[in-house]
Amino acid sequence: MALHLFIRYFNMTTKREASLFLALLPILILIGLLTLNVLLFDDTLSGANQVALMLAAAIAGLVAHRLGFRWDRISSKIVSTIGSAMPSILILLLIGSLAGTWLISGVVPAMIYYGLDIISPKMFLFTAVVVSAIVSVATGSSWSTIATIGIALLGIGKAIGIDEAVVAGAIISGAYFGDKMSPLSDTTNLAPAMAGTDLFTHIKYMTFTTVPTMIITLIIFLIMGFNYDFSNATINVADVKLAIDATFNTSPLLFLVPVILITVIILKVPPLPSLLIGTLLGGLFAIIFQPDIINAVAGNVNNYGTASYYSVMQAMFGDVSLTTSNANVNELLSTSGMRGMLDTVWLILSAMVFGGVMESAGLLKRITQPIIKYAKSTGSLVASTVGTCIFFNTTASDQYIALVVPGRMYRKAYEDKGLKPEVLSRTLEDSGTITSVLIPWNTCGATQSRVLGVDTWSYAPYAFFNIISPFMTILFAYLNIKIRRFVKGEKPSEVNED
Repeated sequence: MALHLFIRYFNMTTKREASLFLALLPILILIGLLTLNVLLFDDTLSGANQVALMLAAAIAGLVAHRLGFRWDRISSKIVSTIGSAMPSILILLLIGSLAGTWLISGVVPAMIYYGLDIISPKMFLFTAVVVSAIVSVATGSSWSTIATIGIALLGIGKAIGIDEAVVAGAIISGAYFGDKMSPLSDTTNLAPAMAGTDLFTHIKYMTFTTVPTMIITLIIFLIMGFNYDFSNATINVADVKLAIDATFNTSPLLFLVPVILITVIILKVPPLPSLLIGTLLGGLFAIIFQPDIINAVAGNVNNYGTASYYSVMQAMFGDVSLTTSNANVNELLSTSGMRGMLDTVWLILSAMVFGGVMESAGLLKRITQPIIKYAKSTGSLVASTVGTCIFFNTTASDQYIALVVPGRMYRKAYEDKGLKPEVLSRTLEDSGTITSVLIPWNTCGATQSRVLGVDTWSYAPYAFFNIISPFMTILFAYLNIKIRRFVKGEKPSEVNED
């Protein structure tokens, strides 16, 4: 009888809406667990945060069952949210492989070598933002930009004595400017689709808030660069160049690899095949230009063909640490391939499970309902949208969810206030796209932290573009600057709900 009652309870179908307390309970528990992890563990991304997300997901599952949602619905939502993250996971794994082959091929060392000649230390942070922004606009991908040019810029910054967290903040600021403004970016296409406007109206309207934000960001980094104390640098630039030159065959021809990759991306080849092409090109150039590196990685392998296969494969999936005459340079010349991304993959999967359970029972929607209800003015509506996007970046752990769900939730509210859809689409980008990289367990924050080797909480205070953007869009709304409204008799266009 007891078993029968348990099964009946487990499969009950009468669904009820959660109270605000029940909807918030899993999030409050998650916050508590994450806080404990920070206090008790040196590296929270190696398992502690993943387990915290799974435990919070279990609490959310109990709440969902208490509300009458069946397990098949919950599990189906978990699978669908994990499925939505699979492209990001596959891209992440390929980024690990690309970093490995670009190291042994000498591509990244060459970028560092020549970059040290070109970039002035005092102008470095400013230059890092600009270069990252240009590459990201051209490719439409912050992830590809950070995994390629970003890694090289981080190496240059460390070589001239700038704290890696500050350098990472500059790289991310520039990369996310491009991710937000490029017509090739997936989020730049997704936001107007959710709001009901066209791509180029969306991009044009974003410039009003994005350009001032970028100008402020550049000024901050320019001031920081000219006031930075380089006397404490532990690495001598001349020694770095000497160590790289003694280890690698540095040649401008190595720049063909990133040029070809950027060209392929601009030609709208999808991210996965693009990154695979870049990875394989790195391996090919390693075989052609770096025979000493190939033999060093392979060890006691007499046949060069066998050594080439072994070294390229090792760089793609596992640890590679190259030794030079300079111990400080050795820190710049190590990679973990796909294997190094597995903790981040684990984190993303755990976050998707939590987000899936929360969404399956409508808990996320329940939390945001009061926000919409009390958003009366244009300023408060935009501020509520920003807060909701950040909330979904934090709880659902995915920037696409942080664009799609608030886009659907707020579209009618914006129309009712006579606001054109580009107001909503701009707000979604200024908050949903931009803040994702500031959350350690978000797919973006976890990925960039792992790729750059810098903790999210460390670089976040220096990602000025990402911090300022949401405040800028709220400021424009409250001051009624460039807020487009429907004129009398003008009707909102139909929005595709698919």
